[in-house]
Amino acid sequence: MRNVTLAATQMKCTTDTEYNVSNAEKLIRQAKEKGADVVLIQELFAHQYFCQVYNYDYFNLAKEEQGHPVIQRMMALAKELHVVIPVSFFEKAGNTHYNSVVMIDADGRNLGKYRKTHIPDDPGYYEKFYFTPGDTGFKVWKTRYGSIGVGICWDQWFPEAARCMCLQGAEILMYPTAIGTFAAKPAKLAQETFNNVHWQNTMLGHSAANVVPVVASNRIGSEYIDETGITFYGSSFISDQYGNLLEAADTKTESILVHTFDLDELANDRKMNLFFRDRRPERYQTLMTIDGITPAY
Repeated sequence: MRNVTLAATQMKCTTDTEYNVSNAEKLIRQAKEKGADVVLIQELFAHQYFCQVYNYDYFNLAKEEQGHPVIQRMMALAKELHVVIPVSFFEKAGNTHYNSVVMIDADGRNLGKYRKTHIPDDPGYYEKFYFTPGDTGFKVWKTRYGSIGVGICWDQWFPEAARCMCLQGAEILMYPTAIGTFAAKPAKLAQETFNNVHWQNTMLGHSAANVVPVVASNRIGSEYIDETGITFYGSSFISDQYGNLLEAADTKTESILVHTFDLDELANDRKMNLFFRDRRPERYQTLMTIDGITPAY
């Protein structure tokens, strides 16, 4: 028996970095009080979601991984509380910038970094302006409490990413996220329709297809920059290994969700379902093409 208690959080973000990071720390501490071993905080939680506009000034928010103040603070917190914390941050690497996550183990060690692979470019989500597509490949870390794979926001829509992590031994999939309803004129925000069901269902499919629990952490609240605004739709959740929602937050409330799993039991379920035994990778050449015909390499 290998029991692990997973936590998903959701919170509002402001223009005050210290407030945001302190609030994240508060939620992590509260999750620990609820028994959490692994605590997921949302994407780019130290800042407002600046990607809704083009503005070169926001590149000043990026910092190098080495000595990054938020990472250092979370390393100390993880060591103090004996919890695992995936930490999302805006990374500066030379003249290049990435949307990245470091995995902090329960002893405070930085186990390594993942850089977001899939970079969106839609109205309100101009991430290609800020982030270079990641070069790390999909990552899985062996933490004190199990092997964890992390995708970042837009990565969560791609089943290939989830499968790659599970083939590398991920026992848990986690997705820090910043997603909501965008409006070029903020007054229209209240008239928009949330699409959180589609968002959840996509990840629940990854859970069912790979027989692993999925944990997703999203923002709440409305954030306004210039003449634009996004209302983030929360709905953070934890699923079981069959894609069933076990714990789910609403669209507006700061929340901490926790659930305990036996990783040995989940491993046995994967063996019994035989999905990985019956894969035919030699027949999946189409996945290595751009349009079903043209090779991607």
